[in-house]
Amino acid sequence: MSAIEIYQRPSTEFAAKVQASVALLQQLGQAYGRITQASSLGAEDMVLTHLVHISGVRSGVFVLDTGHLHAETLALIPTIEARYGLQVDVYQPDAQCLSALLADHGPELMFKSVALRKACCAARKLEPLSRALQGVDVWLTGLRREQSPERQDTAAIETDGPRRKASPLLDWTWGDVWHFIAEHQLAYNPLHDAFYPSIGCAPCTRAISVGEPFRAGRWWWEDASAKECGLHVQP
Repeated sequence: MSAIEIYQRPSTEFAAKVQASVALLQQLGQAYGRITQASSLGAEDMVLTHLVHISGVRSGVFVLDTGHLHAETLALIPTIEARYGLQVDVYQPDAQCLSALLADHGPELMFKSVALRKACCAARKLEPLSRALQGVDVWLTGLRREQSPERQDTAAIETDGPRRKASPLLDWTWGDVWHFIAEHQLAYNPLHDAFYPSIGCAPCTRAISVGEPFRAGRWWWEDASAKECGLHVQP
């Protein structure tokens, strides 16, 4: 079965949520100049890219290519570019910084300790993110409160240093996400069909079993309280 068949269960407030998300995006488009979307190329971000499109807001899209993304993930970039007529900006880790980290700790450093795993995330994600956000007024994310306890208190618009961070899908359910994907015939990562709800770097992501939390497949060898890379939850 496909992820659409498994998960497509819209909430009763689905239509209102779509309208609210579009209204928030249009509000941001009227108030700010340079807007961009940070796309993980997961299901939520494919939905968000389409919401930006139908809202008429001018926004860029960027991807943090960590060097460890699945081939199925990267394959979505040309699909987005063809459908929406835009260029996806791809940011990669600083080669010198990453090489030094790997020379000191080896290519499998993420399995050695939480501190080293977070150092790997910092080199592969946080440093490229800082470059991607230079000069940006607002960056858009596909965060949802349902994803993890750490995201329950996220606000739709937050202050992030000199810019704003907006999450138009905060109140969407997983069923809402997949109903929207089905309605608009959106492309999505085929790993979602194989029970990967949250997809990150290949060495750090596995499929989950029935009953496991949404992000259980991320850094599964660590304590459950450590399921963040630092992009969205600050230390």
